[in-house]
Amino acid sequence: MNNKFDALKDDDSGDHDQNEENSTQKDGEKEKTERDKNQGSSKRKVEQFWRFYSHMVRPGDLTGHSDFHLFKEGIKPMWEDDANKNGGKWIIRLRKGLASRCWENLILAMLGEQFMVGEEICGAVVSVRFQEDIISIWNKTASDQATTARIRDTLRRVLNLPPNTIMEYKTHTDSIKMPGRLGPQRLLFQNLWKPRLNVP
Repeated sequence: MNNKFDALKDDDSGDHDQNEENSTQKDGEKEKTERDKNQGSSKRKVEQFWRFYSHMVRPGDLTGHSDFHLFKEGIKPMWEDDANKNGGKWIIRLRKGLASRCWENLILAMLGEQFMVGEEICGAVVSVRFQEDIISIWNKTASDQATTARIRDTLRRVLNLPPNTIMEYKTHTDSIKMPGRLGPQRLLFQNLWKPRLNVP
């Protein structure tokens, strides 16, 4: 035995195996505790949101032209926002009467992190129109095809959509370029708005 570690190599008492097992068990307990803490945190988020949401009017109860936006804190529901500018959105057109159920399922899936794409989801929009309703979910990176496909598949599952449902993906840069009924008005309003300074 040339050094003090040689004695450990020949030790057959099994104590080191016991210590390794205890260490592994402690690591496993630590991971379980962390996982339980995260699940508890998600559960609290959903409960807090539900207290607020339960007092809101549902999209299906609205008449006329209305939009509901639900975005992560710090992200504006605008194509030009830094979090959105390189992204896009999945768009689903719904017949009247389905918006409330689909919207509720979508936002609960977002809060419950069912999409499993990390920080990629920016928010969602439900647009109530006269002929149809439109639901869209916005993500950060339009060029990431694997992520956009995962979002599409999860959306299809969460909303329990029939296989023949048409889903359209549109990048925000395409939305900005495409002249639409609301596009020019939106840009016009942005250019007209000027903050007033309260100077004594």
